[in-house]
Amino acid sequence: MPGKRITARQVESFMKARRDGRTQEAASAKAGVSERTGRRIEKGEAGRERSRRDWRTRPDPLEAVWQAELVPLLKDKPTLGAITLLEDLQRRHPGAYPDSMLRTLQRRVKRWRALAGPDQDVMFRQSYPPGHQAISDFTTLKRVTVTIGSEPLSHLLYHFRLVFSGFCYVMVVLGGESFTALAKGLQEALWRLGGNPLEHRTDSLSAAFKNLTRDERDDMTARYEALCAHYGMKPSRNNRGQSHENGAIESPHGHLKRRIEQALLLRGSSDFGDVASYQGFLDEVVSQINRRQRQAIAEERQALNPLPHYRSVDYSETVAVVTSSATIEVKRVLYTVPSRLKGERLRIHLYDDRLIGYLGSEPVVELERAYPQGKQRARRVNYRHVIGSLKKKPQAFRYSQLRDDLLPNDTWRRLWRLVDEHLAPKLACRWIVGALALAAKHDCEAQLAEYALLNAGDLPSLNALQRRFGRRSAKPPVITVHQHPLASYDQLLTEPVRQ
Repeated sequence: MPGKRITARQVESFMKARRDGRTQEAASAKAGVSERTGRRIEKGEAGRERSRRDWRTRPDPLEAVWQAELVPLLKDKPTLGAITLLEDLQRRHPGAYPDSMLRTLQRRVKRWRALAGPDQDVMFRQSYPPGHQAISDFTTLKRVTVTIGSEPLSHLLYHFRLVFSGFCYVMVVLGGESFTALAKGLQEALWRLGGNPLEHRTDSLSAAFKNLTRDERDDMTARYEALCAHYGMKPSRNNRGQSHENGAIESPHGHLKRRIEQALLLRGSSDFGDVASYQGFLDEVVSQINRRQRQAIAEERQALNPLPHYRSVDYSETVAVVTSSATIEVKRVLYTVPSRLKGERLRIHLYDDRLIGYLGSEPVVELERAYPQGKQRARRVNYRHVIGSLKKKPQAFRYSQLRDDLLPNDTWRRLWRLVDEHLAPKLACRWIVGALALAAKHDCEAQLAEYALLNAGDLPSLNALQRRFGRRSAKPPVITVHQHPLASYDQLLTEPVRQ
């Protein structure tokens, strides 16, 4: 057809048809060309490769500066970009090199790097046999916001993966990268897998080492090596800042997060009742991924080493002294503890999601762990720990440094503002402290606050709240005893004794 270049495939099709004995007309029709073009193909005048020209059709716009100015700059600093070089030319030669020359300069710089530039880093793709290596890393969901009770959940995902089979495990991490999160996630993955590989690899855990002293970093390194030794694994790390060295998990990060996003889309909501429900959802997503790799996983399980008889520790330890306010401070977070522990020295086991306080070898308190945001400190206050003491001196509530934290939630804070507006200061403190004591004693925190707010126009007294929410002493049940007839004992005297 006119205006179209004859392809090598058309030439081959025409010549094959001619070799098979077809006429020029039939062969041309089969190749999709005109009969005239067919004659030209047979004469060798059509379908030949056009030779590339090696001459310029217009003057080189960079001829005056390329060898004299730009090449020396690139040799000295090979990473300079084309736009940087163009801006430098425009500064030194005003009006001579317009922005439209950027694409030309980009092609020239790219060609120079290929011909005379420095060597580039090369990826060496790895291949591992079954049971050889597992990798752990932390990642973040960026394109979706998970909420717990409509409140955004700030969290990471711990991701474990076997390199050979692709077996994976994912765990919600409420804090940052830490040894406790790594130890908990790694052990949970290994026990679900039912064995452990020869080597466990991580990145440099730079976030976990941030703001730590040298002794603390050495301690974390020692604990990580001890954890791997407990499972008979060789610990290894990639070089800091070289994420491609963990390529066997960096790419699966993206696949995993896309699967989670799709599952949330199918679910219709990214809101969960609690963290445990969210973890259950992730377990379902991971089980689907593992199901697709079941044959490779079954093969790799045969090559894994057996697990030890028990798990290793997945917590860190610290010591905290209970202050006169019944509080302790751990990792820049202030916690309340039961007032009976005032003045005691507690040994704290710090997990990723909780902390347990020991007095000697006896566990005495378990608290949900909180994390400070940025450089700010945080508080985790439970009014039940101190309500007994506060009930004896309710006026201490008004100017307490923990006043807003002692109120369980925003509903109680609205209730306090309402009470403070309608009652005298002393009565207001007495009322709110009494209501908290009643809520703690009878476990009616939410119901009591909602009832009081609904009746805000005629605020119920503490006695009225006691009558409504206090548990009345249950009446003892009436037990009727039916006395059996005494004559039934006569059978024991009349029946013969069996030998």
